Amino acid sequence: MNDPTDIDPPPLPSVFIPHGGGPCFFMEWTMGPRDTWDRLAQFLRSFPETIGVRPESIVVISGHHEGEVIEVSTAERPPLLYDYYGFPPHTYELTYPAPGSPALGRRIGELLADARIAHRFDDERGFDHGVFVPLLLMYPDADIPVVQVSLRSDLGAAFHLDLGEALAPLRREGTLILGSGLSFHNMAAFMTQQAAHISSVFDTWLTSACEARPEQRRQLLTDWEMAPAARLAHPREEHLLPLMVTAGAAGDDIGRRVFVDQAMGATIAAYAFGRFGPAPRDDQR
Repeated sequence: MNDPTDIDPPPLPSVFIPHGGGPCFFMEWTMGPRDTWDRLAQFLRSFPETIGVRPESIVVISGHHEGEVIEVSTAERPPLLYDYYGFPPHTYELTYPAPGSPALGRRIGELLADARIAHRFDDERGFDHGVFVPLLLMYPDADIPVVQVSLRSDLGAAFHLDLGEALAPLRREGTLILGSGLSFHNMAAFMTQQAAHISSVFDTWLTSACEARPEQRRQLLTDWEMAPAARLAHPREEHLLPLMVTAGAAGDDIGRRVFVDQAMGATIAAYAFGRFGPAPRDDQR
């Protein structure tokens, strides 16, 4: 009889989250209803309990970091980049002293090299707000090593799906793969009736694409620009591409929309691939 302790644990999920607007969770919000970000904040706070497993490390792909080649953080103690503007002074004093992990950075380099993805290591750049703002809610003790991986500045969807596929083995090595962006990111349209319509149309398509069978999902996400209202929802796609990375890391796992809300007049959503919360019903498999 096999020893049950020899059974490998299931891989951690890969998850795409909305990271809100700047330091929105840590201030009195004045650009709309005061509770604009409350439901997203609660979703992020409940994240550890929802996944039910403490990650050994976290890899974050943020919509606020791009490089000509993929850049991998190898700083031991990454500083913070307060890359938002016009917010209250105290939001520039937020701290998130999570350690980096040069060893994990090198492991990511190995995986990227195997996939023939050009990359470089960066031992100086700090965490941008797409990393530290949501993690302050998700893992406030800042005691889990975090490595940030950039987007590539040509913003190709197929490439970022390939990037996720290259990172996928990390899910079986105790690493949470976290994409941090927004499923709707048209800054000129927020708080308008147009945003409500555009984001709803695009969210319907995006949910269908993420919940499709893996081979269909890849094709749909590769061709995302052909989706209804696609370029109205994302005039520039840097906040959508972290989703491509998490979907690429999904392998054969089916995706699910695990959070949806209205914020600043637009529909925003989170998507998870792999085990996340209650097991899906038979009609979701």
